[in-house]
Amino acid sequence: MGIALPGPADVDAWRQQARRLLAAEVPPERVDWHVAGEMPGLFAGAPPPPAEAPVSVSVPRRFLDLAEVAIRHRDPARFALLYRLLWRITHGEHGLMQVATDPDVLRVQAMAKAVRRDAHKMHAFVRFRCVEMPPRSAEGTGPDAPGPRYVAWFEPEHHILEAETGFFIRRFAGLRWSILTPEASAHWDGHTLRMGSGGTRREAPPEDAHEELWRAYYRSIFNPARLKPAAMRAEMPVKYWKNLPEARDIPRLMAEAPRRVAEMVQRGATPPAPRRQRLHVPAQPIAPPDVAEGMAPDLFSGTEDPAAALAALRAELERRNDLPPWTSAATQLVFGEGPVGAPLLFVGEQPGDEEDIAGRPFVGPAGRLFSRAAEEAGITRADAYVTNAVKYFKFKPTGRRRLHQSPDAGDIAYYRPFLKREIELVGPRLIVSLGATALRALTGKPLAITKVRGEPIETPDGLRVFPTVHPSYLLRLPDPESKEREYARFVADLTAARREVA
Repeated sequence: MGIALPGPADVDAWRQQARRLLAAEVPPERVDWHVAGEMPGLFAGAPPPPAEAPVSVSVPRRFLDLAEVAIRHRDPARFALLYRLLWRITHGEHGLMQVATDPDVLRVQAMAKAVRRDAHKMHAFVRFRCVEMPPRSAEGTGPDAPGPRYVAWFEPEHHILEAETGFFIRRFAGLRWSILTPEASAHWDGHTLRMGSGGTRREAPPEDAHEELWRAYYRSIFNPARLKPAAMRAEMPVKYWKNLPEARDIPRLMAEAPRRVAEMVQRGATPPAPRRQRLHVPAQPIAPPDVAEGMAPDLFSGTEDPAAALAALRAELERRNDLPPWTSAATQLVFGEGPVGAPLLFVGEQPGDEEDIAGRPFVGPAGRLFSRAAEEAGITRADAYVTNAVKYFKFKPTGRRRLHQSPDAGDIAYYRPFLKREIELVGPRLIVSLGATALRALTGKPLAITKVRGEPIETPDGLRVFPTVHPSYLLRLPDPESKEREYARFVADLTAARREVA
């Protein structure tokens, strides 16, 4: 029984014919498949089953997905293989696609893999060349409209052109382009895709003005120290080289690689570039000490100006080149802000996403919650000094979001001397530690917040510290009732801290 399909990769036509064959209970060995225009097999004399006899069958999605790809393979037996698999699935072997050692399953998987690899090579090795279409009429439109058109020649191993046009439409939607292959061609005019007959290499345009730029770019990124000829030929098979502009430079680049590597070794390592300057958004200015507002006159004895010293400390942190390596991903340093001589100094963990962008501490969700609680506790934020134990935002990128990562012991230890110096210059009467990281930075050791919360303690350095939770803890609570309860307790802690310096 002879079955002629309209195209070499027409999966819909194949499915329709396969359903008619199943309805007529025609076994695979009685079917001769071919593409219209090709000579049928020697024994393909019987007519196909009638068009009015399709049947509805249930087959695994995995088979349909494989069939859609494998039918693009160039093997003439692909149609027969797919129908044989379909016949077996619908005649007692419904779980056939799960049998990894079955010869038919292995063969169709290998076909699909070869087609996908061919498509990958097409995406990588198609090179468009610009041609200027001459005006043919006053209002030229469509594929022959005047203006630039980009034409490429490619020789795929399998029947993949039509299936892969979507990739090029998405990537070059605004250009007019044509892809020519020996058996078919695809033409995009910016709005409509048109498939045409095949062509020859001579119909593709010669080198254009952009080609030398592309070759210069390729030469500039060629790394002789990482040259692996076998891997290079596996990923860029030699058969594609004749259509790649950069291919004419590859033999010379490979021949020069040993000499260039020796020169690189002789020159030695390139010294590291100086640490890049981060964008800095000025924070709230640090107010100078005001003796008239109750500060001890001898608090800042000597000639050092605390406000200037704080500014110098900030500048030193910004220009250091020995910061923990993750800090290079942050936008900028987030230093403390508030008046010198503030009676209360609040220490948090580290800047968050919004703080990193704004360059100011405690302006994100947790910072806004802190400001609200402080106001309810009778603390004016402008009269307090706020800072963090770690001065840069540590995060893990996850798509569009930057996921907060807690500082480790090394991060805390690195910034601890700078935090101590900052506290000395501000000169508070009480330090409120917000969370475990801040408490560890102030005391030098890990302490459980639950055991010391709400009562002033003295550190080995002589600092008076009032421990409480970080406001971000309140944001993470799962239910409204616990959030309300813990928020009230947090306000009570801030109220008690205010009373300590009243």
